[in-house]
Amino acid sequence: MSVDRYAVFGHPIRHSQSPFIHRCFAEQTGQTLTYEAIDVPAENFGRALADFLAHSGRGLNCTVPLKELAFQKVEQLTERARFSKAVNTIIVQQDGTLSGDNTDGVGLVTDLVSNHQVNLHNARVLILGAGGAARGIIGPVMAQSPVSLYIANRTVSKAKKLALEFMQTGSITGCGFDDLAGLQFDIILNATSASLSGQLPPLPDNLLHSASCCYDLAYANTDTAFVKWAKAQGAAHCLDGLGMLVEQAAEAFYQWRQIRPDTQSVIAKLEAKRKTG
Repeated sequence: MSVDRYAVFGHPIRHSQSPFIHRCFAEQTGQTLTYEAIDVPAENFGRALADFLAHSGRGLNCTVPLKELAFQKVEQLTERARFSKAVNTIIVQQDGTLSGDNTDGVGLVTDLVSNHQVNLHNARVLILGAGGAARGIIGPVMAQSPVSLYIANRTVSKAKKLALEFMQTGSITGCGFDDLAGLQFDIILNATSASLSGQLPPLPDNLLHSASCCYDLAYANTDTAFVKWAKAQGAAHCLDGLGMLVEQAAEAFYQWRQIRPDTQSVIAKLEAKRKTG
């Protein structure tokens, strides 16, 4: 009898923590399955997906640069996947049809609210960047009823277009970084990947107050450029996306296996791993 097979597709994928996370989940919940990381460039996605499904594939995570391609391949979409126009979790149904979900936003919100007690309700929120990562989190963030959301991007038209798409969810403004001068925010979410390579958007000073929270959706073994900036600006909370990674994985695991794993122990293991390099 074949064992249910799961994987993460992406390019590059070598440093993915997802296999470790899902092995931990399977162990603690007594689930028999395999989970692997497979390097899949965008041009090979269709062939790799077909091969995976033909060899006991029951569920799939998709990361950069495949989330938009996965969105096009599935037959059913959850509301949050439809909103974000990106799929990071594929569920193979009993009849073989493919359902697509996006667990990034719920992973972020769970990490912020449950793990770090950061309240999004009535908060003034700023998202840096207007790409796929930003798109994936806007719906779940707005579901927490912030008083306002700004989306700032180098290409202002992209930020304004994204704000227009989500305008029915609440007060959303798209703007450039220059437009942030004179504004203050309770929560700033960095949805650009630039800080991993030491880059930062041209952010004005005084965006924060003494209780502000800064959260980088990316994570690394050392502080990202955005986390360093947040600390220098005196943010009360300076967080990266390690908890989001585990929480979005737990939501995917639940979609596949209908059992919700404990995330705290896995976050603790990953924190210990990165402290030792």
